Amino acid sequence: MTDSRKALGGCDSGQSLAILPVLLLWVFCLIPSLCNASDGGAQLPGSTAHHEFSADDFDWREMVPYLLVAANLPGEQGVKAVLENCKALRIYVGNEVRAQCSPGKDPCPAMNDNSVDNEVSKRIDQIVQEGISRRHNKAIVDYTLSRRPFPFSEIAAVENENHSEAYFMLTFADRSYTAADVQAKYGAPYDTDVVQWYSVFKYRMENPHYTSKAVFEIDPVDGAVLKVSISLKPRKSKKEKTTRHG
Repeated sequence: MTDSRKALGGCDSGQSLAILPVLLLWVFCLIPSLCNASDGGAQLPGSTAHHEFSADDFDWREMVPYLLVAANLPGEQGVKAVLENCKALRIYVGNEVRAQCSPGKDPCPAMNDNSVDNEVSKRIDQIVQEGISRRHNKAIVDYTLSRRPFPFSEIAAVENENHSEAYFMLTFADRSYTAADVQAKYGAPYDTDVVQWYSVFKYRMENPHYTSKAVFEIDPVDGAVLKVSISLKPRKSKKEKTTRHG
C-alpha cells in the first residue's frame, strides 16, 4: 500500500514500513490510557468489524497519536496518515463498500473483514489523491460524507508544512449530539467561549512532546454540537530551541 507509512525522512519504503508501526506504538504509549488499551491483542483503530457508528462513538483523543505522526510527515502523507486511521471514516467507507458489493455483483470476492479493510484503504488513498489541495503551505483534504444514516456530514484533515502542525475536523450531520453529551463523555471543558454566533467548549491534552486541543462548536439555542476541530502542535526540545537560536 503506497501510503503515509512510506515516508519517514530519507528511508526507503521497506525501512519506513518497519519504522511507522514502532513510531505509532511509541506515540500511543505517550498517552497511558491508549497504551493500556492496546494491550491484549485489541483491534487496530480503524477496524471495519463494526458497521454502525454513532456520534458518541467518536473520541477526539483517539485521533491525537495520528495527528502527532502526521505533524512529522510531508503534507500529503501527513494528511493521509490522519484519514486512513480515522475510525469514523473507515467505517463510513466500509459501509459504502458493502453496499456496492451485494451478492451476485461483480467484482465481489469473499466479503470478510480483511478484504473490506484492504478496499477501504485503497479508497481512502483515492480520496486523498483526488481531493488534496494546497493553500498557504497547507495540505488540505475536505471530504463530504453524504451517505445516510451517518452521524457526520463532512471530514477534513490539514497539515501546516511550515510549522509541523496537524488538524482534523468533523461536521455533525444532525442536531442529536449535544453539549450535555460532550460533557458526559469528556467532563467539564477547561475553557468556554463565544465565537460569532456559536458557543465553544475547549478541551486539551498536554505532555512534554505535544499540545493537542479539541474545540466543539455548539449552537447556544438548543445545545446541538455542530463541529469538532482538533489541533496538534509538537513541542520542540530544549536542544532544538538552542540550535535554532544559536
